Amino acid sequence: MTYRCVALFGKVDSSAVIEALQFLHALLRQRDIEVLIDAAAANALGRDAAANIGQIRQRADVAIVVGGDGTLLGAARALAGHDVPLVGINQGRLGFMTDVARTDMAAAVDALLAGHFTPDRRMLLAARVLRDDAEVFRTLALNEVVLNKGDLGRMIEIELRVDGEFLYVLRADGMIVATPTGSTAYALSANGPILQPAVPGIALVPLCAHGLTYRPITIADACSVELRLVASYDGRVHVDGQGYFDARAGDRVLIERAPQAVTLLHPPGYSYFAMLREKLHWSATPHK
Repeated sequence: MTYRCVALFGKVDSSAVIEALQFLHALLRQRDIEVLIDAAAANALGRDAAANIGQIRQRADVAIVVGGDGTLLGAARALAGHDVPLVGINQGRLGFMTDVARTDMAAAVDALLAGHFTPDRRMLLAARVLRDDAEVFRTLALNEVVLNKGDLGRMIEIELRVDGEFLYVLRADGMIVATPTGSTAYALSANGPILQPAVPGIALVPLCAHGLTYRPITIADACSVELRLVASYDGRVHVDGQGYFDARAGDRVLIERAPQAVTLLHPPGYSYFAMLREKLHWSATPHK
């Protein structure tokens, strides 16, 4: 793959991110690469020419995202279905998806332009909220869709169906529906399973269930999930921890694998299991 146009994204909430974006912009221009800068990053860099998301979708060959996983999540959803792969420069804390260290940016850019990065296709979830059979909300998620109690200081009740078949009524703080990518995010903190990204599955992870037998379940990615708020309980639908929709009692949240996907690009030597060992502080040295 030849990259002639690179888009830069960044959550410009620190001088370190601004410096990284400035460095990348200068480096790419030295390599005769056209650079598109999203509006937030362009404002922070003091540049007048900002590209809107439509221009980036049409012209960019690859997007470089500076920040944490949350910044990459937002860029990924915005570019989903437009064949713009993403590279993450880690400026956050854990960084399960942003796997290039800031100190390695120059070498990483050269390796990227030389075609040495490896593509990694990730599934998305498509979610809809139906109210009296009318669609009132629609979204995509790379990590997870969560139906929870919102601002209420009590549990809610959720009726769960998989492929139309009734599974149970859950009394809990909520339910996480996660992709393999999202299995190391919110779902992990709720004791959900870690799914290797290539696993074609969806994880259903109850949040603080009022009952010890409600366990996380992994279902096939071809399944459809329905979450219905039982009468008298309102709730809130969260998407990748970055947006939400206030749901009412009786609303149905329909979730399935989206036709769109996202491609992440990993640097030479990347290993998913090595990443898990590092981020989760597992033993890095095998016994002999």
